[in-house]
Amino acid sequence: MPVLAIVQFPLRLTGRRMLAPSVAHLTFSRDDGQPLDFIPGQFIQVHFQYADGTPTKRSYSLATIHDHALGPGDAVEIAVSYVPGGAATALFENLAEGGTVQASGPFGRFCLMPNDANRRYLLIGTGTGVTPYRAMLPLLEKAIAERGIEVVLLFGARSPAELLYGDEFRAFARRNPGFRFVPCFSRELPEAGSPQAHADVRSGYVQQFLAEFAPDAGGDIAYLCGNPNMVDACFEALKDAGLPVPRIRREKYVSSK
Repeated sequence: MPVLAIVQFPLRLTGRRMLAPSVAHLTFSRDDGQPLDFIPGQFIQVHFQYADGTPTKRSYSLATIHDHALGPGDAVEIAVSYVPGGAATALFENLAEGGTVQASGPFGRFCLMPNDANRRYLLIGTGTGVTPYRAMLPLLEKAIAERGIEVVLLFGARSPAELLYGDEFRAFARRNPGFRFVPCFSRELPEAGSPQAHADVRSGYVQQFLAEFAPDAGGDIAYLCGNPNMVDACFEALKDAGLPVPRIRREKYVSSK
């Protein structure tokens, strides 16, 4: 069978803001007049070349919050970790507003499934691995309203400064009692009295607190995204709790320069 070529399209940078000291939230628009029809949880690939001309690519989960297909001109959002000396870091740091990159996609099946009949979602992430969960918020809000499900988001970060989209997740939890946001800080806790210092803050790694939420083989579907060591540890813990492998959906983020 012939191998189909991956279709690339241009993305034009329309905005940039820092989420953390080494993580940027980048906003693009598709620059060829075509829509980007994606399912929350999917990713795109950005194509570029090393200094010697060798082609390469990097994958980024779409962070865009939406409940419809993205039309021409709609925002396409990703979170990018800046790695010292990284080729992709140099690409994005040197990309001026209005500049373009080539992308392809969307790809991936790390998505909420329309036929899910669970009672609870356990969403577990570290670092930029939380971006697909941001994109899922409208679908989760709908599932909470229509099916009465519960959602727990266990999110691991080293410090409050690195808690990506933390304000948005806290605001979503206030609007939706079925959604519980549990930030886990491995190095530094929020200051007492700060907005980040709420009752569900934990000190340690996300995998340390999974058992606290009593994973249920009959009612839970779990999503794991981020650091490979975290993903592997939580995967084994969830299997030990009885969750069938098809109810544990995972995506590992491997840091690439």
